[in-house]
Amino acid sequence: MIKIENTQVFGWEGAIRGARNPMNSWAKSDSNFLDHFSIKSGLLKKVFRNILKKIFHVEDMGYVGDDKEHEIRVLDSFSIGPNDYKLLMNLCKGGTEEAKWRRMVHVQMDITAPLYWWKEFETYKVGTVSNSCSTMHKIHSKEFTLDDFSHEHLLDRADLIDPEYRFDPEKDIALSAINIDGNRCYFTPEGHLQHTCEILNRYRDKFLETKDKRYWWQMIQLLSSSFNQRRTIDLNYEVLASQYRQRKEHKLDEWREYCEWIKTLPYSEMITLGEK
Repeated sequence: MIKIENTQVFGWEGAIRGARNPMNSWAKSDSNFLDHFSIKSGLLKKVFRNILKKIFHVEDMGYVGDDKEHEIRVLDSFSIGPNDYKLLMNLCKGGTEEAKWRRMVHVQMDITAPLYWWKEFETYKVGTVSNSCSTMHKIHSKEFTLDDFSHEHLLDRADLIDPEYRFDPEKDIALSAINIDGNRCYFTPEGHLQHTCEILNRYRDKFLETKDKRYWWQMIQLLSSSFNQRRTIDLNYEVLASQYRQRKEHKLDEWREYCEWIKTLPYSEMITLGEK
């Protein structure tokens, strides 16, 4: 699973101005920007709320004030004009060297994803900032449950065994086994993860009780790569263009879902080069 929240996009005005620097063509710019715009009073609020939504790609619109006075607040809202749109798209088609302006459009968001996905995300170092929840400091802060892990593809007993099939652990290679005092104990993949959760919780309890670091190490080194971690990310449209190009057909569902999210961003065709 992957979860993307609290998305913010900003930097368009400076990016467009910089894109026009090489030809000194600032006078041809025809985009509209509202870095900060407010409307007070209930009457004006009702009149302009829908107008602003239709004209501008509003990233943040909210009400500020008490019951007597309301304010519509619009932050970093914009509408790219035809002249600027044509210029930016032409630069995108020219490749990374020509599309330098994309590095100035920033995207910030919170992503919750499994560690095996984050390992691949780490490939994109340039122009990317990440602040993650700390496994080192907070691994023991709550009990472990299956929902802390991405396990939607793990098979359980119902998935593996036909109701009319007589279970034979020696032949059913889909079920794995461990040796306990000479006896074989069989687990489904989901059962293995559930068993791991129970072990993690056991050593969590012991660590909280004793503060003995030996028990903390059991949690750190047993933690599965399917464990979901939340990070706040800052990157730019150029990084997103690289990610989309390289990962849109990736075998991991998380990457395909991420690329679908990219297509929801303002003027995403400048990232995907026309794919909508």
